[in-house]
Formats: sequence, structure tokens, C-alpha cells
Amino acid sequence: MKIQLPQNVKNIIERLQGAGYEAYSVGGCVRDSVLGRIPDDWDITTSAKPYEVKALFARTVDTGIQHGTVTVMIGKEGYEVTTYRIDGEYEDGRHPKEVTFTARLQEDLRRRDFTINAMAYNDTDGLVDCFHGMEDLRDHVIRCVGDPVERFTEDALRIMRAVRFSAQLSFSIEEQTFRAIGQLAPNLKKVSAERIQTELMKLLLSPNPDYLRTLYDAGVTKVFLPEFDACMETQQNNPHHCYSVGEHTLHCLAAIEPDRVLRLAMLLHDFGKPRVRTTDEKGIDHFHGHAVLSEEMTRKILRRLKFDTDTLTMTARLVRYHDRRIEPTKRGLRRAMADMGADLFPAIFQVKEADVAGQSDYHRSEKLQELKELKKLYAQIVENRECVCIRDLAVNGKDLIEAGIAPGPELGSILSRLLQIVVEDPEKNTKEYLLTRI
Repeated sequence: MKIQLPQNVKNIIERLQGAGYEAYSVGGCVRDSVLGRIPDDWDITTSAKPYEVKALFARTVDTGIQHGTVTVMIGKEGYEVTTYRIDGEYEDGRHPKEVTFTARLQEDLRRRDFTINAMAYNDTDGLVDCFHGMEDLRDHVIRCVGDPVERFTEDALRIMRAVRFSAQLSFSIEEQTFRAIGQLAPNLKKVSAERIQTELMKLLLSPNPDYLRTLYDAGVTKVFLPEFDACMETQQNNPHHCYSVGEHTLHCLAAIEPDRVLRLAMLLHDFGKPRVRTTDEKGIDHFHGHAVLSEEMTRKILRRLKFDTDTLTMTARLVRYHDRRIEPTKRGLRRAMADMGADLFPAIFQVKEADVAGQSDYHRSEKLQELKELKKLYAQIVENRECVCIRDLAVNGKDLIEAGIAPGPELGSILSRLLQIVVEDPEKNTKEYLLTRI
């Protein structure tokens, strides 16, 4: 098999070979090239020791020299070159206590996580596939290199990576690998929230965000996201629904575009339902107040997983308003935009559409028609530049002060009341009219 190596990668490999060392591109870049995907980056493995690598190239950075990694700089691009190594004991479930350099490529490939990531390539030797990674690529299977219990014990984050690769590539997980995931899931408690967040987002932004179900089936979500388990175990006996809260969530995730905030909003929008569920005398379930509770839970969960403030805030607001009905008139929509915040639009329409996609057919056509009408009205409001927020008022705080209002909190209160007038009747958004209403 021939892989088209980038010229810089080829030059690095040839420089190392010319000095008498072995060198190969390795790992994910080889996997992605075989699959016809464009690699995000190119890693190189070599028999040369780190200081031998440094001696061959003019510009290098000691990225992780104690673990054998040197970054070779060519122009503004950096390429990680790592010495063949054998990892020592993993004391913290994350990092090897020590590494031992080796002269054998196969020993280096043996320490890697999955067979599809344990292939190497150069133009001289072609593809080196000691652990049948090509076979697993053909069969669409995620399989650990060697004993999966050992691989997951070494680094528990590999549990998340297995399911993430499965979702990104639409692959299944080999049976022994899946069993080991369930067996060692509790070890994820040793992994930092930041690393878990990264893998979770890669899964959620993949073509198969509903593969979150795999993490649930293996008992992984109960370790880092037990609120989702509660959703999977909460039925919705209601005409509007045909799935449990969790299955509804999975369908919603698959129905919305792969945007960070939108996918998070669909994951979390109903997390409050298990806590507020009530059943009436007819056996119908109700979830009054779930949106407000879901917002509160969203903020706690995203803090726990170390999400940035902007992502947390926007996601929480979408969760809070996902279930709010908007009157399908221009006035009703302007009121909603002023109350909820104009920056939530049109994202809130996408959230509502995805929510409907995960429900039963009961009144579905009417719900979608109403959303279609709201989107049409929204386009008109934007085109006409109708005022829905204080910054678009024809007057500002300076105007009010010049009109005799003392600086202070009252300024904001007056602007809010003026906004209510304009939202009801956009024609009144003139400086002359608004100053007469002060």
C-alpha cells in the first residue's frame, strides 16, 4: 500500500534514514491515510535517541524529551519525532512511571492502544502492520493491541477513546475490548475532568453522537455523567413521547448539527426530568419545571467537567428556554427575543426542531409548522431591523442623562421599560417619541 506522505514528513524520515536510523510515520496519521481521511497531524517514530534526533535538525523543541519526544520545526510547522520505546509501569492510570528506549519498531507498536493506531509507514518498507490493524479497518472494528485489560489499566482514558473512535468511524467495538471497558470503567475516576471533557466532545461532535449509548451500556457514564443514567432509566408515559428520557436525548443529539453548544444543549436539555416526574390519575407522566432544573444541572455538570464560561452560559440558556412556547406572531416573537436574548436566535429554533425529532408523531406536523412560521417571522424581524434589545433603541443612557435623568441604576430600568414599548410597536423606536415617554 502506498501512502502519500507530506514532503516535510518525507524529508524528516529520509534525513533520519540517511544517518543510519529507522524512521516511520506512525499512529493516527497512518490510519486516517488508509481510510482516505486527511490527518490532523503527522507523528514520526524512530530508532534514533532524542539527542541523536536533535543533532540532525537545525530547529527542535524538547516537547517531552524524557519520554523520547522531540518536535522538529520546519518553517512554522512542528512534527513530533519519538524514539521507539517501551512504557514502564503506569502508577497513576495515566502516565508510565518511566520509559525504556528500544531498537525494535514492533515493541514500540505493541504499547499503543488500538490495532488501527498501531501501524507504521515509510516509502522504503511500506506499511508495517504487526497487529492486524488493516484487518480491523476492513472489518470496521475497534480492538485493543494485546490484552485490553492491560491497555485500559495503563491509561483509563483509553476507555473513552475506544468509544470515541467507534463513533467517529462508525465502527463496532470488539467483544473482549468492550468487556474490559465495563470492567475498568471505575478507573476513569483517576482521569482529569479536562481529559474526559475532550473525549466526550469528540464523541458528541462525531457523525454518531448517539454512540453515547455505548458508554451507558458499558457502565461508563455512571462514573462521569450519572445524570444521563437517570435519564435512560426514566420512562415518559405521555402522548408527546415514545422513548425514555435518555433515548429521546440520543435521538435529539443525532438530529442537530455538530456544533459544540448545540450538541451539549441537546445532551442536557432534559436532565431535570427524572427529578420532577409526576404521574396523574390517568397514568400520564408530566415534567413540570424540568427546563429550569435542567438549566441548574447543566451549569453544575459543565463546571464539573471544566467547560469554559462562554460554552457553559450559552448552553445553559438554550436548555432553560428549549421548552418555552413562542407565540407565532411577530409581536410574540419580538417579546421572546427581548426576554430570552436575541443572541439565542436562531439557535433556539434548531434546538426546538431537534427536540421534536426525538418525540412521538403526536401533533408533530403542527409543531414543525409553527416552527417554520416562527423562522419566517424571525427573518422578517431581522430584515426590518426591528428593535428587540436595549442596544438597538433609538435612545441610550447618554440621551437620558442629557434629558435630565440622574446617572444610576434608574437609567437601566427606564431603558428596559422603553424597550417594552418598542417591542410592542416598532414604529415607536424614534428618539423624539421615546424622549417624550421618559
